[in-house]
Amino acid sequence: MIPLLIALAAAALFITAYFTYGKWLAGKVFDLSSDRTCPSEEFQDDVDYCPTGRGVIFGHHFTSIAGTGPIVGPAIAIMWGWVPALIWVVFGSIFIGAVHDFGSLVVSLRNNGQTVGDIAGRMLNSRVRMLFLLVLFLALTIVLAIFGLVIAAVFKRYPASILPCMLQIPIAVVIGLALHRKGKNLLIPSLIALGLMYFTVFTGNLGVLETANTRLASLPIATWVVILLVYSYIASVLPVWILLQPRDYINSLQLLSALGLVILGLFAAAFFGGAPVTAEAARPSLELVAPAVQWSPAGAPPVMPFLFITVACGAISGFHCLVSSGTSSKQIRRETDAQFIGFGSMLTEGFLAVLVIIACAAGLGLGIAAADGSVLQGEAAWLTRYESWQTSNGLGAKVGAFVDGAANLLAALGVPAQYGIPLMGVLVASFAATTLDTACRLQRYVVQELAGTATSSAAVQIMAPLRNKHGATIFSIILATIIAMWPMGGDPFSWSGAGKGGLLLWPMFGATNQLLGGLAFLVITFFLWRRGLPILFTLIPMIFMLAMPLWAMLVQMFIGAGDKASWWSDKNWLLLGMGSMTLLLEIWMVVEAILLFPKVKGLAESEAPLPAHVQET
Repeated sequence: MIPLLIALAAAALFITAYFTYGKWLAGKVFDLSSDRTCPSEEFQDDVDYCPTGRGVIFGHHFTSIAGTGPIVGPAIAIMWGWVPALIWVVFGSIFIGAVHDFGSLVVSLRNNGQTVGDIAGRMLNSRVRMLFLLVLFLALTIVLAIFGLVIAAVFKRYPASILPCMLQIPIAVVIGLALHRKGKNLLIPSLIALGLMYFTVFTGNLGVLETANTRLASLPIATWVVILLVYSYIASVLPVWILLQPRDYINSLQLLSALGLVILGLFAAAFFGGAPVTAEAARPSLELVAPAVQWSPAGAPPVMPFLFITVACGAISGFHCLVSSGTSSKQIRRETDAQFIGFGSMLTEGFLAVLVIIACAAGLGLGIAAADGSVLQGEAAWLTRYESWQTSNGLGAKVGAFVDGAANLLAALGVPAQYGIPLMGVLVASFAATTLDTACRLQRYVVQELAGTATSSAAVQIMAPLRNKHGATIFSIILATIIAMWPMGGDPFSWSGAGKGGLLLWPMFGATNQLLGGLAFLVITFFLWRRGLPILFTLIPMIFMLAMPLWAMLVQMFIGAGDKASWWSDKNWLLLGMGSMTLLLEIWMVVEAILLFPKVKGLAESEAPLPAHVQET
């Protein structure tokens, strides 16, 4: 019963926070008004700027920010105990993550839909803008290089998830065309899309569909990486209403309905127990089998600061500021929708992370098959996934822990594992896929903004192709492909082993991603400070989110984290060089901000420039 009470308490806290703290931010601080014209209508081009109903934007925003982060991060973090992970997820989401996402969205809305990186140039100065854009470029490059591998790994682990994810693309295009027609009702096509996806999930292990899924799962990772990056290019340059919006919307329906089933399974398991492991066995009770607190798991890095780096999505993630200011701000029709989309989506993601913690900390205890064919329950089942930090860390192990734990909760409802496991696999793969195509569009914006910083005539001429959306996107895809295909550990290149090169930079992504959150808070704080508005509620999270990544990066670089040697002692010059450059950029930006801070209180920044497509006309 305790796992259910935890979920209900977390839900109550999130709902209360939305209608109190979120309402205060919306009304008293940001002064949201439905009468204020939004960039989507003022600069409508039906490519990037496209006024859209808040339900569709919520679907896009939620699925884009979620990714695999709120699944993998909390599933790893419970090695330190479910209590620290739960506290960080709940209170981090409310007081840091939701404020970060909401603030980034509003600041962009008030600045013609510009990204936070571009806005930094006017809130602070042009040097900070360049430094911020470079950090964004680095973080998004890692995302593009690694997420193809993430999705391919999920497909290989759960082949039945492949066709449902692929089916979303043509369905999304049909819905996009239908939705774009005035007066078209979205309910019927949405229900049809949802039904088709669930049909392919529940028939994915049968006959010709099973054969097709198996063959697709056998493709080399490199092949999947190329296919997914080519798809990302197409999704990035198409108008948002054709593919990005509807795909994310129907994805959100599938994801939210799947989470609804997990919640129902949680109720069933709490009141009636899990599914019996044999026809004669009693239903096992749902209990927390993970340790409440375990400060020093063998081989694990120290809980401080790595808890706050490991759990990013689900508490706060710097990537979210890019979605808020890069795509969502260009689609919001009414300014008052920003609370629902920015604050509400982050709290929804926080609740997803809570369910992940429960699935891993309690759901696994309902029963896991052992290597000899027997079924382990309770703490023994939990240890099959969390025997040590080394075996529990990583994408495959943590996705597996969540999927198995959540499938056990579904089994309490009577959903057999042969259907529950693919359903959860689709959930994970869908989250990752929406993050990938959104990240590609965001990287296109960043590349275009960086190209726009050129001043000399020669540089302007060289950078001209990168100011075009196709040129910027192709450059981003080619760079991500080169990194993804780079051989690991000095091995010679082979197609069968390619596609994992993004793992070379992955160890620094956690700290870099969280650093983005701190830098976004820096921009939001200056936005408020220049208007004489209260800043304490952003200043404290800003300091925290600048300090934790700095601390974590220094530990990784020079001390070593857990059973991992330091980058210095390993002579990993790539990570050491990239990490040093990232920290230098952070320190430089902070120094610039400190020097500027006392000079700009109540002093408005310059007007935001018009979007490029408006300037060209």
